[in-house]
Amino acid sequence: MVSQDPASQDSAAALHGCLTAAIDVLRRTMDSLDPARVEAAIAAVTAALGANKALLVCGNGGSASDAMHITGELVGRFLKERRGLKAICLSSNPAVLTAWSNDYSYDTVFSRQTEAYGEPGGVILGISTSGNSRNVIAAFEVAKSLGMTTIALTGEGGGKMAGLSDILLDVPSRSTPLIQQVHICLYHYLCEQVEARLA
Repeated sequence: MVSQDPASQDSAAALHGCLTAAIDVLRRTMDSLDPARVEAAIAAVTAALGANKALLVCGNGGSASDAMHITGELVGRFLKERRGLKAICLSSNPAVLTAWSNDYSYDTVFSRQTEAYGEPGGVILGISTSGNSRNVIAAFEVAKSLGMTTIALTGEGGGKMAGLSDILLDVPSRSTPLIQQVHICLYHYLCEQVEARLA
C-alpha cells in the first residue's frame, strides 16, 4: 500500500474538520430551533403568496446570493410544477441598488424598496448572519409600519433584528460560513413546504 504524502494527509484532516464543524452546527440547530417557529414562517409565507401578496427577501454579500436563490426557487420552481409565486429579491436590481445608494444611502436601499413593493399581509424575509445589518433592520421597520410579517434568518441570538422579528430563525453559531450553510438547509425546507402547500 502506498502511503499518503504529508500534504495530502493535512488536506484530508482539514476537510474532515470542516465537515465535522458543519455537522456540529446542524446538530445544534436541530436541538435549539423550535420547529413551531419554522412552521410559523412556512405558514406566513404560504398565506401571503397564496393571497398573491409579496414576499420580499433581502440580505448583503452571501446573504444577497441567498435572497436571490430563495426568490429564484419560488418564482421558478423547486420540485413541483405550479404557478409562479410573487417573491421579490431586494438585492438583485443593480440600477436601484446603485442609484439609491449613490444619491441617498446604502443603509436605506432595502427600506426604500420595501416602501415600493410592500403591502399589508405581505412578508419580508431578512437574512443577516450577525442580525445587525443596518439596511435589513431599516427594511424591517418599514415592513412593520405597513403591516407585513417580518421573518429573520440570522446567527445566534438574532442581533438587533430579533426585536423587530415576528419570527426569528437563528442558527446557534457566530461563524458566518457555518451560519450560511445552515441557512441554505432552512430555506430549502421552507421553499419545499411552501411549494407543496401551494402546488
